[in-house]
Amino acid sequence: MKHIIIPIKSFFKILITTYKNWTANEPFQMSAAVSYYALFSFPALLIIIIQTTGLFYEKNEIKGKILNEITDVLGKDVAKTIEIMLKNAIDQEQPTLLIIIGIFTLLYGATGMFIALQKSLNTIWGVKPKPKNEILKMIKDRIFSLGLILMIGLLLLTSLVLTTLITATTDWIGRHFPDIIIYVILIINFILSTVLTTVLFAMIFKVLPDVKMKWTDVWLGAFVTTILFSIGKYALSIYFGTVNPGSTFGAAGSVILILLWVSYSSLILFFGAEFTKALALAYGSGIKPSSYAEKVY
Repeated sequence: MKHIIIPIKSFFKILITTYKNWTANEPFQMSAAVSYYALFSFPALLIIIIQTTGLFYEKNEIKGKILNEITDVLGKDVAKTIEIMLKNAIDQEQPTLLIIIGIFTLLYGATGMFIALQKSLNTIWGVKPKPKNEILKMIKDRIFSLGLILMIGLLLLTSLVLTTLITATTDWIGRHFPDIIIYVILIINFILSTVLTTVLFAMIFKVLPDVKMKWTDVWLGAFVTTILFSIGKYALSIYFGTVNPGSTFGAAGSVILILLWVSYSSLILFFGAEFTKALALAYGSGIKPSSYAEKVY
């Protein structure tokens, strides 16, 4: 399998090109759009992930893992708010017709954030949809976005299963080698998280935009994005925990924190996308519009 190999002396040149393209595409405006749609998509997105992965794993454990991740970054207040939203949406008993309508509403709402993200990535990739394919493309986009959501659920399920196996293994290690157990857990969890997050970003860069790219052209960019995302996640958790920017907004503080988190995370993702694009054009197979899109001249 062919892999992208970058000479060390060219790496910083790629970074400079990435930064210039990133600032030229107005990332703050694009991240604001994604965060706006995410505010409405977030509850539906979590419900779909919990319900689908709950067919194979304990729902409470899935919900607990998600809420723990939210707590680590955004704090207990935001996690509590989201927990209440999920409880009201999942536990509420309704007539069959309303349930059916609610399912379609969930599907439409959950994919909204990914449609906004797709438009931003199309801007970065330098393509736009062909006007004559609007209806077919709309259906395709929704299906692809839903598929991506299900893949996120699958990755979460994989993470939970592997975590269970790791816990069992580390318990055995702890009984025989108690002095190194903490380091083993930290290393394994870091590797697991890095691999799964890299796979997720690779799928976003490969599947979501209206372009044709080879998998070999996205892996390195996805890995770099994962590293940046991990650093950003840690920095945001410190920032939110120290400054608490949502405190000045009272009851709306949780909503503001979600918007800020999605916006900052989107900025990192867009930088990673620009890096992936620069790599593909300089050392990969390039980027071609899909059958539904055309280049922006």
